[in-house]
Amino acid sequence: MQELHDAPLAPLTTFRLGGPATRLITATTDDEVVAAVRAADASGTPLLLIGGGSNLVIGDKGFDGTALRIATRGLVHDGTELELAAGEVWTDVVAYAVEAGLAGIEALAGIPGSAGATPLQNVGAYGQEVSSTITEVVAYDRRAGETVTLTNAECGFSYRHSRFKEHPGRYVVLRVRFRLEDADGLSAPVRYAEAARVLGVVPGERAGLAAVRSAVLALRAGKGMVLDPADHDTWSAGSFFTNPVLTAEEYTAFTDRVRERLGAEATAPAYPAGEGFTKTSAAWLIDRAGFTKGYGTGPARISTKHTLALTNRGEATTEDLLALAREVVAGVRDAFGITLVNEPVTVGVEL
Repeated sequence: MQELHDAPLAPLTTFRLGGPATRLITATTDDEVVAAVRAADASGTPLLLIGGGSNLVIGDKGFDGTALRIATRGLVHDGTELELAAGEVWTDVVAYAVEAGLAGIEALAGIPGSAGATPLQNVGAYGQEVSSTITEVVAYDRRAGETVTLTNAECGFSYRHSRFKEHPGRYVVLRVRFRLEDADGLSAPVRYAEAARVLGVVPGERAGLAAVRSAVLALRAGKGMVLDPADHDTWSAGSFFTNPVLTAEEYTAFTDRVRERLGAEATAPAYPAGEGFTKTSAAWLIDRAGFTKGYGTGPARISTKHTLALTNRGEATTEDLLALAREVVAGVRDAFGITLVNEPVTVGVEL
């Protein structure tokens, strides 16, 4: 277990933003993770967990406490089941599953971060979510002071949400178990219309596993959402805002605002989100509120490839990024009456 003091945290995040931590511990085994957490809790030291750093916005002043980088490794493959250490690199996991002929996570290719982070916000993209394949999550429960195993149902998954997100800081994910599908080299049914179009299939049909992974990687790269250290347009957290889920009353008010602003025939994207709820597109809202691709003149700007990605152009501070995010939130609220919610976790700052 490595320990550093006054350690820079920006290099550990995909934004490359944030000040130093008082102490940085890198743990490479589950036992080291648990020991570091217990020590911090026993001493009352604030604790920040870092996996792949793809979902963190750390304040410019840094973190006054212990930052614990979870760098555990381990992949156990048994039939259609995978057990992953929390520190496994997610993009490598997807590549392994595709190579092994296992379907269910191929559309989650190119998402940065670690395997242990995927259940926290029920990571999803292109018609797939990890909640459909996770069977169990092994975690250290800081409140109970013991390691627990939570079933899929006990994880409380919903859109970009989970029990872990509902109780921030309580659970430290150690291992994630998945049950995938052997479909003779084919993917799970392709649900996302854009991916189906690129693959030349009808939504609901299957395609080759490798073809789906490649198509998703190409789509993500075209939107600046595949990390490239040389391309500042990818220095982001991917989608900065979640897609709003509206009640029937909220959706009616929203459609009225759309017509008032864009014309009597204007319509907004709408997707079923459970009984009585409708999901709309945050990217559409941002664009129609006037924040187009490449918006901004400072060191933090909207990506030139996708309006959902806020980017560090190389010299930004966290405050630069938050100023841009606040401007977008205020603009969308004024235009459509909807308050966007940030997807990344903020540390030492608030949106």
